[in-house]
Amino acid sequence: MQTKLAPQYQGTSDGVTAEAILRKCVHCGFCTATCPTYQLLGDELDGPRGRIYLMKQVLEGETPTRKTQLHLDRCLTCRNCETTCPSGVDYGHLLDIGRKLVDAQVPRPLGERALRWALKEGLPSPLFAPAMKLGQRVRPLLPAALKNKVPPKQDAGLWPTAVHARKVLLLAGCAQPAMAPNINRATARVFDAAGIQTVIAPKAGCCGAVKFHLNDQEGGKVEMRNNIDAWWPHVEAGIEAIVMNASGCGVTVKEYGDILKEDPAYAVKAARISELTRDLSELLPELVDQLRDKVSARAGQIAFHPPCSLQHGQQLRGGVEKHLGELGFDIKVASSEAHLCCGSAGTYSVLNPKIAYELRDRKLANLGEMAPEVIVSANIGCITHLQSGTSTPVRHWIELLDDALLKAL
Repeated sequence: MQTKLAPQYQGTSDGVTAEAILRKCVHCGFCTATCPTYQLLGDELDGPRGRIYLMKQVLEGETPTRKTQLHLDRCLTCRNCETTCPSGVDYGHLLDIGRKLVDAQVPRPLGERALRWALKEGLPSPLFAPAMKLGQRVRPLLPAALKNKVPPKQDAGLWPTAVHARKVLLLAGCAQPAMAPNINRATARVFDAAGIQTVIAPKAGCCGAVKFHLNDQEGGKVEMRNNIDAWWPHVEAGIEAIVMNASGCGVTVKEYGDILKEDPAYAVKAARISELTRDLSELLPELVDQLRDKVSARAGQIAFHPPCSLQHGQQLRGGVEKHLGELGFDIKVASSEAHLCCGSAGTYSVLNPKIAYELRDRKLANLGEMAPEVIVSANIGCITHLQSGTSTPVRHWIELLDDALLKAL
């Protein structure tokens, strides 16, 4: 796609990056076929091709409007279009730039500003855990919309105490320890059974995705630098990997090297952090070899929802089903629309609930065709969002592996 940047963007980091991405787009429209919002709304401007056109206009000097902002806001950032695109358009990074440029020129209504501020400051805050505990205590009294975001209190097992020579770092995350503490503990127990010790750096916090994608990109970078500082002593000590059991965090940490590439103090360290980062599923092949004789797989059909941040953001597909299948689990993805977003998308389900719940119900209908005993996923946001629409248990797949391990020992 030919483009000529407006003078104010020529030679800038954002301008150079955006122009290179735009020039890859051939405007073929393949992306619209797999875009969830285009599927629901049928508006060209609510698909990747239309949004790219809007961002191109802004970069060429046209003044964005509130309508421009709304079309960009309605993107889930699922990056399904990147998987589909034959030209390799880096749409996710272009969208980050486009949203930043538009928000700088289009003021948001007060209510929107307040909600977005509460999300970006509240979710990564130390106050989130006590607030979640309070919400769980009064959960029966909460209105349905709020109850959907407050899962029942979870019984979490113990963290293993054995010391192993092999060690991996685990990002605890900001929301996950409060909402579903058993996920991290199950991860540690499974690694422990495989002879690997799981270490959490206490000063590592939110991966930075919440603030970054709510257009507080500098605030997100501060959190990224804090994590790098917290992890660096372990990196120097020879940690094997930095493991992510929330795929939304994983896709962000894997991009630290790119996001901080112009930071002279952190560029090299950030690149090393990204190089060491692994989604939990990437370690499954080795875990299968170590645990094959220690697992008694549960019977019954398991439906797997692969999060967008796993299958599109990290381009990891098929691993969970393949390797859990090798351990005896009957696990499958939906036969229809397994590639589409469930509607959670970080804070999207709060900011755009109508679209989010339509996508949730569409996803659950496709998963329900398998009549599963349990639905599993790989991201806390997807798990919570899907559970709000079904009585079928929705869990992280590592919890099933942990359960099977406990039964076998």
